[in-house]
Amino acid sequence: MTDWTRADFDEAASKVRNWGRWGEDDQLGCLNFITPAKLIQAAGLVTQGKVFPLGVDFDSHGPQGAHGFRRNPIHLMIVDGGDSELGRYLAGWGGATEAQMAGLWDAGPMRFNDDFIMMPLQAATQWDALSHVYYDDQMYNGFPSKAVTSFGATKNSIDQVDVKGIVSRGVLLDVAHHRGLPHLPPNTPISPDDLDEVAAAQGVTIESGDIVLVRTGWWANFLEHRDGEAWAMGSPGVSWKCAEWLWEHEVAAIASDNIAVEVSPPEIESVLLAFHLLAIRDMGMMLGEMWNLEALSADCAEDGRYAFQLAAPPLRVTGAVGSPINPLAMK
Repeated sequence: MTDWTRADFDEAASKVRNWGRWGEDDQLGCLNFITPAKLIQAAGLVTQGKVFPLGVDFDSHGPQGAHGFRRNPIHLMIVDGGDSELGRYLAGWGGATEAQMAGLWDAGPMRFNDDFIMMPLQAATQWDALSHVYYDDQMYNGFPSKAVTSFGATKNSIDQVDVKGIVSRGVLLDVAHHRGLPHLPPNTPISPDDLDEVAAAQGVTIESGDIVLVRTGWWANFLEHRDGEAWAMGSPGVSWKCAEWLWEHEVAAIASDNIAVEVSPPEIESVLLAFHLLAIRDMGMMLGEMWNLEALSADCAEDGRYAFQLAAPPLRVTGAVGSPINPLAMK
């Protein structure tokens, strides 16, 4: 814990708050920095035909555990190879009677499998929507917190941002590699000066509309130990002070390979998840959590190219406050 106070937080919030910047009805926030010219620039970065999936596995072995308000995904089969005769009895499918379905089933070779998944939308690799966190009863752009009900978010929901893709120029700031470490030590804060230092060492600049990926190496640490609770509590990540840095650079979004992008535990005693509040609620910046940046890190270190096209569209889950994703970096 540091000597920072709620007054320091409030001062930063007043500086970075983007409410009204793109109109009183805006629900895109910093994604507005992704312009048509930015999309063209990002597409031009694909010159080698390389694709790097940045999503983690959605399964029961993730960091969420089997209890609490978030749990690991549960995958269940509805129809499997032992149900090969099920289709004979699907009366009503396409308006067919059971006799008609039996006839179709016996006449042809088609059989099928079906499944479903039960999971919190933020169980693994995901985006936080602008309705995810709030304080003082207000969300991004001044919308009231009561705009999120048991039926879902009526403002700042994840489906609102689908018009942006989300596709832009991605930039990897590989803090762990820069320090010569497989992963940062537990609870290591990353400062704005650290981000500048890494960018300079990599020979990359942060431009308006970029999506910044910060690698701590922490996802590789989870895969090694599989202790979700220790992994979450020990997470290195960006300091809350990085919010102003992102605001100054007009970054469109930020993602990392840890549990919450920001460092754990809280840096301000009276403000839990201070970076979340500043980025999402005040700036209107979506956060990407639990991304797997290992393969991308190795390739960027090999060819020295830390900028690429990034595509990370959310699912159009109406009224949702987050969305699972499988982001793709293309070089």
